[in-house]
Amino acid sequence: MSADTLLSRDILLWHAAKAFLDVRSNDVHTLISYRLARALLAEHPGVDEAIVLPAILLHDVGWKMIDPALLSDAVGPNATRPELVRDHEIYGVEIAGDILRRHQPEDVDSDAVLAIIDRHDTLKEASSPEDAVVKDADKAWRFSPHGVATISGWFDYEADETLAMLEDFVLPTMLTDAGRVMARAMLAAGRAQAQADYYFKGN
Repeated sequence: MSADTLLSRDILLWHAAKAFLDVRSNDVHTLISYRLARALLAEHPGVDEAIVLPAILLHDVGWKMIDPALLSDAVGPNATRPELVRDHEIYGVEIAGDILRRHQPEDVDSDAVLAIIDRHDTLKEASSPEDAVVKDADKAWRFSPHGVATISGWFDYEADETLAMLEDFVLPTMLTDAGRVMARAMLAAGRAQAQADYYFKGN
């Protein structure tokens, strides 16, 4: 993994996290969210990237501890086991805490990182500017091509159905102006791609 992809401080955290990210496409989700977080940080120069970036790398490690057979019940408009979302946060704090203690990344406030991981999904408002950026980077992934394809697979949706769901249920929850612009831009791009696919297939 090159330093162009991850800041040098974060490479050890990424390698430590990878073993816990091989479920729900969380490995790719994490790398995309990391890039989105860096883009959002560029629009929020006062936000502490030494909290945001470790938090986004480690935020979903707890899904590794959830029974894979139950994952499809945990999320989405018709979730039947929403308590699993809270469970993955609790497990995530334990796993991320161990990783941070072992690697002790320089200038990282581990308590602040863990506080964000602890409620990154279940606390809808932001507890800090850093929390807002992490939450928006996490949710913005859903609008990316990888996010749309992944979510469509979870629910057996067509892409346009997934985009409509994201616009109705996820876009209103974005916490920063930059996050909303990012999500709207990817939403527009996704719909343009779907339209192009339709026309170029000869319809």
